[in-house]
Amino acid sequence: MSIYYLKMEISNNTKSCLHLTIYIDQFIDYLSVERAATSNTIKSYKIDLLQFTRFISKDKASWKQVSTDDIYMFMKQPNFTSMESSTKSRKLATIRSFFSFLHKDAVIDFDPAQDIKTYKSKNHLPKVLSITQALKLIKTPLRISTTPTAFRDQAMLQLTYASGLRVSELVNLDIDDIDLTTQRVRCLGKGNKERIIPFHNQAKISIYEYLNKFRSQYKNIKSNKALFINIRGSRLTRQSFWLIIKKYAAINEMSDEMTPHTLRHSFATHLLLGGAPIRHVQELLGHANIATTQIYTHLTKEFIREEYDQSHPRSKLNNLNIIKES
Repeated sequence: MSIYYLKMEISNNTKSCLHLTIYIDQFIDYLSVERAATSNTIKSYKIDLLQFTRFISKDKASWKQVSTDDIYMFMKQPNFTSMESSTKSRKLATIRSFFSFLHKDAVIDFDPAQDIKTYKSKNHLPKVLSITQALKLIKTPLRISTTPTAFRDQAMLQLTYASGLRVSELVNLDIDDIDLTTQRVRCLGKGNKERIIPFHNQAKISIYEYLNKFRSQYKNIKSNKALFINIRGSRLTRQSFWLIIKKYAAINEMSDEMTPHTLRHSFATHLLLGGAPIRHVQELLGHANIATTQIYTHLTKEFIREEYDQSHPRSKLNNLNIIKES
């Protein structure tokens, strides 16, 4: 449900809804100005809070009236309990942050969320491609087509795997952010932190071909600054690149769970497998905390185990013996 329809539904529930939503707007302003939260984070927080407001607005006219029991009742809803633990954890973290904000600003006398425990997210390791799979995927567009769109897709896939950019960082790139001479890309990450990332020669060639031979063929370019555009000449969206990834993953019969982030995970994992120091990988990914990057050290161990089991002759022989004996 969109933010607009959530607000409309809340408005229909209570005449005092303005008194509830006005503080959400103030909280969002605080996140944007003082915490420098990204637009995606702000959107998620706003949706989470409006969903919670929709639940409590039927009989609450003020945030002062919300109790700890109300939050627990919200958590017992079927549509909440059916969510992934990571999603539930995020929503509760949003509610906790919001009530903490209200309490510090003296809007409420008591913080009803302070003792609410967040869900522990399951430590699922992210999906990664093998090096062979990654190379096959990023070469797919021009393997099956020579249209301008194929050259654009190839350049996007090559650059993503070469630099580990987040999808939002990729689609927000301007032409001036790419330096083909030094083979570096400049991007703004979370918290508007700038970082400069090198990319390899094949990515350079793909971007050069896209810019000089094919980007100019798009008619009515509406965003002259945007590096990657759609067929209407507008900046490509996150959702569009997600569909691009899905398309080429399906052609290669790769996992249905493939996302733009899969290439980012693969980039980090393959760097560590190649011997790159974890601190360097942290800087390239734009992680504020090295603990976020350390998940890839666990991932490389599992990755190496799988590669060993699939590749080593003795491992294959042992597997065959186990099958015979069973």
